[in-house]
Amino acid sequence: MESIAVLMPIPMSSYLEQELEKRFNLLKLWTVPNKTQFIKDHSASIRAIVGNASAGADAELIAALPKLEIVSSFSVGIDKVDLKTCKEKGIRVTNTPDVLTDDVADLAIGLTLAVLRRLCESDRYVRSGQWKEGDYKLTTKFTGKTVGIIGLGRIGKAVAKRAEAFSCPIAYFSRTEKPDLKFKYYPSVVELAANCDVLVVACPLTEETRHIINREVINALGPKGVLINVGRGPHVDEPELVSALVEGRLGGAGLDVYEKEPEVPEELFALENVVLLPHVGSGTVETRSTMADLVIGNLEAHFLKKPLLTPVV
Repeated sequence: MESIAVLMPIPMSSYLEQELEKRFNLLKLWTVPNKTQFIKDHSASIRAIVGNASAGADAELIAALPKLEIVSSFSVGIDKVDLKTCKEKGIRVTNTPDVLTDDVADLAIGLTLAVLRRLCESDRYVRSGQWKEGDYKLTTKFTGKTVGIIGLGRIGKAVAKRAEAFSCPIAYFSRTEKPDLKFKYYPSVVELAANCDVLVVACPLTEETRHIINREVINALGPKGVLINVGRGPHVDEPELVSALVEGRLGGAGLDVYEKEPEVPEELFALENVVLLPHVGSGTVETRSTMADLVIGNLEAHFLKKPLLTPVV
């Protein structure tokens, strides 16, 4: 398989790159000055793309690669892949589900604790020497708070399991009610937001879920509510979120994702009730290595004409 050309649009993982280079002819698009010409020069040999949550395969790129057979995504989210075009052209698509569930769910709980207990601000308080001037202000407890979850898939269920350990009642919104679950179901996100203390976004990004967190939802969550986003940045109407936090209409937010990454609204930098992370939901050594192995496993299965490990299309 060393002769098979695999295109990687952006750097993702040094381990993934090394393992791909052992097996394929890896083409690193970010290393060339003229990307358009590079793709044109290699269009007849590129048979696979390795994408992620930031860079995948849109219709334009797919059209430029007539020999493309598979897009193997180094992520769960595949919103950067034009699935419709892939289906029409018979191009296979895979992702890396399950293996990052625990890390993302852990992070959702960590963000919640960090916002409610002001962990980041408390750390700065100690480092700055202010503790010598007096004790830090009181914060808000997490135990017993009602946690609302948008999207009760793998990650949503894992978040619920962890929140239950804090004696938190769980409520949720999803496309359909799940009668096998004991959690309270709300038929709209606004109703869910109005009836929870912490609202966690953990659903896939689709046209239906884009800006699912809008002004109405934010106002329903209210000045004591906390929004946690471990899904995708475009799930949230970012200007509305910023204005609500600045004006005090929302109690706080823990964000791992943003609408235009790596750009983050500067208005959030000065807010102590906001915790900002650089999209590190799956960012552990263990999980990223497992994700890389799954990407490679899917590519090998495809080119050896075996069943794909985690097919999407």
